[in-house]
Amino acid sequence: MNTTRYAIGIDLGGTTIKYALISSSGEFLFEGLTPTPATEGAEAVLVALCGAADECLMAAKEKGVEVEGIGIGTPGIISPDGQSVLGGAENIEGWENVNVGARLTAHTGLFTLLGNDANLMALGETLYGAARGAEDVVFLTVGTGIGGGVLIGGRLQGGWQGRGMELGHIVLVAGGERCACGAVGCLEHYASTSALVRRYAERKGIAPEQTNGREIVARYHEGETEAIHTMEEHWEWLGQGIRSFINIFAPQKVVIGGGISEAGEFYFEGIRRHTAANMMEVCGAHTEIVAATLGNRAGSLGAAGLILQQ
Repeated sequence: MNTTRYAIGIDLGGTTIKYALISSSGEFLFEGLTPTPATEGAEAVLVALCGAADECLMAAKEKGVEVEGIGIGTPGIISPDGQSVLGGAENIEGWENVNVGARLTAHTGLFTLLGNDANLMALGETLYGAARGAEDVVFLTVGTGIGGGVLIGGRLQGGWQGRGMELGHIVLVAGGERCACGAVGCLEHYASTSALVRRYAERKGIAPEQTNGREIVARYHEGETEAIHTMEEHWEWLGQGIRSFINIFAPQKVVIGGGISEAGEFYFEGIRRHTAANMMEVCGAHTEIVAATLGNRAGSLGAAGLILQQ
């Protein structure tokens, strides 16, 4: 008896919408992408999401499979019922108090659930990627900012009404520098790739626009003093945040994604070295710090997982 199930997973980003027809084993039967009309308002984004779902449904019909529902990963805070974006998605114009679930269900007739995009990347890596087989997982994506998600007992945790788990905004420095979120001293401000670039540019006396994370990694390997100091500083800040999460959650896996996580094993060796310093051994004795493996498919897989976990 075939017990394979199928769902549509949609990953809504500020630049691109990625969408796929995915099986319960993580197989992609169809996938596509389309630009996000992020500056055109909520209605334009809803139309684009409906179009993405239509393409997946056409593929399902061609392949003779039945779709159980639609999962959508989106920036922002999600309502407790998983139907609406409440706010917090600054990169998409008007993406606030939008009942996405009702619109997609009315359009397709399929049950629809939403989740925060970083949280669903965490779910995707847990179900199908670097943390497969683990139940207690901390996921961080290190890029322009720092996002993340926490799974306990295999289930995503979101705090009251899904408003928590903003892992990038744990405070590292009381009275520190201002973060983009409006608070001061946040992990994101000190340990994101943007912070790495900013600090390197300050050391070199250049504008941040004149360099990037890839170049800094290359200079590190060449032995450049400024690059070495900046990478060590980056690892120290990131390690402080990670060991805090380990002390709190004692996860089996800490999974790190984002572009800079593809720099290689040396990057993770640096993180592990700085994380181990002052970590409570009893909390982290069984924690592995590993690279994400799903790349830009993590969000779609996690979104489909919202449905397939039901």
